[in-house]
Amino acid sequence: MRGKSLTCRKLPPEVSRSVTAYKRVGDPKKRRGVFRQVRDLPRIGVAEPLVQAYSEPALTTLPYGRVSALTGYGHGTNIPQLNSVQSDNHMKPNRILFWLNLLGCLLIAGPVFAQSAQAQQRQRPNIVLIFPDNLGWGEVGVYGSVRGVPTPRIDRLAAEGIRLTNFNVEFSCTVSRAALLTGRYAVRTGAVQNSGITQWEITIAEGLKSAGYATALFGKWHLGGLKWQQGRQPTDQGFDEWYGIPMTSNEAQTTTMPNFNPATMETPYIWEGKAGEPSRKVKVFDLETRRTVDREAALRGIDFMSRNVKAHKPFFLYYPITQIHFPTLAHPDFAGKTGAGDIGDAMADVDYNTGLVLDALKRLGIERNTIVIWCTDNGAEQRRPWRGTSGPWSGFYNTVMEGGIRTPCIIRWPGRIPAGRVSNEIIHQIDFFPTLAAAVGADIVPKDRAIDGVNQLPFLTGKQAKSNRDTVIYITAGTQPRAIKWKDWKFHYVFQPEAGAPGVPPLMRLFNLRSDPKEESDLKDVNPWAQSVMDKIVADFNATTQRYPHVPPNAPDPYVPPKGN
Repeated sequence: MRGKSLTCRKLPPEVSRSVTAYKRVGDPKKRRGVFRQVRDLPRIGVAEPLVQAYSEPALTTLPYGRVSALTGYGHGTNIPQLNSVQSDNHMKPNRILFWLNLLGCLLIAGPVFAQSAQAQQRQRPNIVLIFPDNLGWGEVGVYGSVRGVPTPRIDRLAAEGIRLTNFNVEFSCTVSRAALLTGRYAVRTGAVQNSGITQWEITIAEGLKSAGYATALFGKWHLGGLKWQQGRQPTDQGFDEWYGIPMTSNEAQTTTMPNFNPATMETPYIWEGKAGEPSRKVKVFDLETRRTVDREAALRGIDFMSRNVKAHKPFFLYYPITQIHFPTLAHPDFAGKTGAGDIGDAMADVDYNTGLVLDALKRLGIERNTIVIWCTDNGAEQRRPWRGTSGPWSGFYNTVMEGGIRTPCIIRWPGRIPAGRVSNEIIHQIDFFPTLAAAVGADIVPKDRAIDGVNQLPFLTGKQAKSNRDTVIYITAGTQPRAIKWKDWKFHYVFQPEAGAPGVPPLMRLFNLRSDPKEESDLKDVNPWAQSVMDKIVADFNATTQRYPHVPPNAPDPYVPPKGN
């Protein structure tokens, strides 16, 4: 920064008055008297801000009657007044004007430098990940809400960031959460609903915690299995604290089942816990508390953010909303209010809770230093009477039809991600781990296992037009891919349009998703080249398992991976 010009166009009033008075006084002695009035101005520290602003060299002190020390700026600088400054009280008039103007600049810059210093205390951005459950395209206003329920907070978030129209997820709840938090296709983690993931897996929360982040989960966990209390709690996977349900929302129906017997059947609860302590029961999780758990989770999340802002500590808030998974029962504030049924009411509830978190970010003054991700774990719910809508796509969650695995996703980072963008580039939830690692500038992605996610930060910030991904692999059971997406093409190895139903012959089908978004017109026979392309993608993926074998489903802790070939 050597030779950087110090200029300031608008002076503070007190300095401006001194300069004006100086110019009006003709007698040199009286001029020096006017200059000495500067001593009465509030003293400001200038050495450190100048070092920060100009790197080196810099002023070390600036007494208000004389210049006592000047380091670095010698001959050759483009500030003429600094080339021959003398430390006496007989400064030439032009030099006095220079120092008056310089002091004015510093008075203006002082608050700016102070704000900069505060920002440097928390250089890394906060992260808020909002993750609703079984919420398809057709429920969100900005994605073309079919029911017409307004979602103004989510829509505004989209206008302030990037809205993705080709965001891909795993086909079901547990595997989606495993992929999201580990950056790995779920098949690699061995994730299944009854056992979750092993402690060997490293989550985004664990990575960020190692980089100095406070971490919390408020909402739905669903990665610990039936024996989640035995070492598979959120606090065992990197979260400092948590509140919510350990399994899934349909457990709220348990206590109202005709055959429910509390003596022989386990009553579901809402839980809370902190790292290093056993989790504890808060209250029964039933059809009434099912309505309020998301609001409570949002408020706890806001409290978590407030505490860490006060502590000047960056945070990762994971808010996995339980709505609109069945039973889809909205908060009493919204029950019966939209005229669009239970799902419409629940969607209004989701939008409101999202707004609570967004408003808190603004109120806390951290909106610009926070990455907000709003995306859903799976496509639309299929069960009646709580059947969701997939918008322009066919299918529901628990299938690999686009309606099951292409979901809404909005990402906002003010000043870094350009506002108002809409992109059909392929992104997958597994990309979040490496992308967030790049965003916070921390080397936290594990290197001792296969990581399928890619860093999408250059794409999201507009530094490149294309995603770093053009392929997605979909696996639903076992280890064999069910379908492959490559650019605009999608190849089904087993075409299964409905969850739980058998595949429909011909099993192998090819669709162009741009011209046929509902996957209705099979083009396989007229595009014989396609299968070889898809087979190569599968072969490349399978080759990585030789070095990094999959974790077997239901693997116990402690898990030790076998040595690859």
